[in-house]
Amino acid sequence: MRIPHVQLLTIAVAGSLAVATPALADQWNLASPYGDASFHTQNTKQFAKDVADATDGELTINVHSGGSLISHAEIKPSVRRGTVQAGEIFLSTLSNESPIYEVDTLPGLAGSYADAYDLWQASKPIITELFAKEGLMPLYAVPWPAQGIYTDFELTDASQFEGLRVRAPNINTQRFVENLGGIPTQTEEADIPTAFSTGRVDAMITSVSTGKSMSAWDYVSNYSDANLWLPKNIVFVNKRAFDRLDDATQKAVLDAAAKAERRGWQMSKEDSAESAKALESHGVTVSEPNEKLQQQLKAAGQKLFEDWQARAGDQAQQLVDRYRERQAKQSQ
Repeated sequence: MRIPHVQLLTIAVAGSLAVATPALADQWNLASPYGDASFHTQNTKQFAKDVADATDGELTINVHSGGSLISHAEIKPSVRRGTVQAGEIFLSTLSNESPIYEVDTLPGLAGSYADAYDLWQASKPIITELFAKEGLMPLYAVPWPAQGIYTDFELTDASQFEGLRVRAPNINTQRFVENLGGIPTQTEEADIPTAFSTGRVDAMITSVSTGKSMSAWDYVSNYSDANLWLPKNIVFVNKRAFDRLDDATQKAVLDAAAKAERRGWQMSKEDSAESAKALESHGVTVSEPNEKLQQQLKAAGQKLFEDWQARAGDQAQQLVDRYRERQAKQSQ
């Protein structure tokens, strides 16, 4: 059948318009439980900006901070289902899924930024594999400053933990508090002021960064800089959403993620120093544990580490072995 000339022209014009029309820009939602004042959120927003700049706006990542879109506990399930494309969480909150997620909250294993970085590099392959089984892909991880102990008295002996209600944000901190004789209480960061003011919490184990952002000087007087561990936040994406991007956009996301990880670690170091000064300027006494307390904290941490090894099995031992090998190479 012969197609009329006018119809041919119409088909040709429609085809040319289809070619000329640009593809619609992609938009991702990234849910985070942390407020805008947190250096983690600032870093995540810069990551989103870097992606937008690198893709000329072809991929826009909308960061929903402070739990405004989804609660902390629901972020990972929501990303897994694809309800949102990306999320940021406190990695050790996943400890009920695998003991591997607890590794950066083991006292005495990695108490410095250098050690924490080696531990992340050693654990990253296993964590990536665990995420992949759920259709997820880690983008980058950034640590909080080292964890210490906030009290409204001078902490000199572990016996002072007896009966003390201590804010513990993850399972290992809860076990650590129990090993010291305290009573662990799970409280989200945003609820810390209320927990102290209502008497639900007497003390807390967290970083100088959280202490500053939560105005810890309003309810405690002392901070024991124990360098217990450096826990991490992890930013991750739904793998299907990532796979739908073209090669150039995928590269832009990965490049921005690598940049965010480097920047985030540096921001954490800077925030640690600035936050310690802020605590002191508001009258909080910042000090290191005395020798007796250090040994008591070490003993409680060693028990925790041994329990973790027994629960985590061969995979955990391989992780620790890789970590020790990295440390040995760094010291050569």
